Amino acid sequence: MTVRLAILISGRGSNMKAILEESRDGILKGLCTVSVVVSNVCDAAGLETAREAGVDALCVPSKGKKRQAFEMELIETLEPYKPDYIVLAGFMRILTPYFINHYRNRILNIHPADTSLFQGVGGYEWAFEKKLKETKISVHFIDDGVDTGPVIAQRTVDLRGADSLEEVQNRGLKVERQFYSEVIRDVILNKEIIQ
Repeated sequence: MTVRLAILISGRGSNMKAILEESRDGILKGLCTVSVVVSNVCDAAGLETAREAGVDALCVPSKGKKRQAFEMELIETLEPYKPDYIVLAGFMRILTPYFINHYRNRILNIHPADTSLFQGVGGYEWAFEKKLKETKISVHFIDDGVDTGPVIAQRTVDLRGADSLEEVQNRGLKVERQFYSEVIRDVILNKEIIQ
């Protein structure tokens, strides 16, 4: 039986697209299917990408809603798809314990920094401003904090010679797109990882 993924996005969904491709023809083939893509931003470009790939792509707008009201609606939207894992791929909302408890130990996030050194938005900006020679991409389970959950795996990004923020971001995103699918594969194959 293949594992069902629900992917949450807020923007263009480049990591989502990579996961979709890997689930169809790559390292995730036969292990998982992307059941649904949900965005909290209705004009997110990633929704159209998902639709073009034949995946249900839905919007649950968050703007102007109280956190719990939004999360109740999000859970209602996700539940018919019975996701085994929720994959955050550029989902720009901080989730509350209400949502997290519903999917405890089943929500994965990718973060563009070593989570022990930098949490929150702006990981690549931080690496560039600090003139780091390398940074790390972290994939972790979500807990009640911001980027404080148990780290599943990290991968180093070489930043030597990266003389612009754009170059730092490009190098990081190139690593992210392959690495996230590899970690998802490892989580699926090594279920004891979530205990």
